[in-house]
Amino acid sequence: MYAVIETGGKQYRIAKDDVISVEKLEAEAGKTVEFQALAVGEGASLTVGKPHVAGARVVAEVVEQTRAPKIIVFKKQRRKNHRRKKGHRQHLTTLRITEIVAA
Repeated sequence: MYAVIETGGKQYRIAKDDVISVEKLEAEAGKTVEFQALAVGEGASLTVGKPHVAGARVVAEVVEQTRAPKIIVFKKQRRKNHRRKKGHRQHLTTLRITEIVAA
């Protein structure tokens, strides 16, 4: 069984026991979080909600709060002696999917 959830403005296709990294959620390691399912499927059958599937939910356990690798943002204007270098590390939450409850 699989489901599609939305968090942090992105959609994720997940199954039981998957480990995913999502945008930071306000929860400590060891706590559980719940999401409403946008779609639930098993095999060839798929149930799509409007916007959520009624009664369907996904339960996940927070594994850790972490940060993504650094990306470099470099801006330059040629012939103007103008350069800016900035780094960014996105805050992430690692989740382990423990349960998918269909309607």
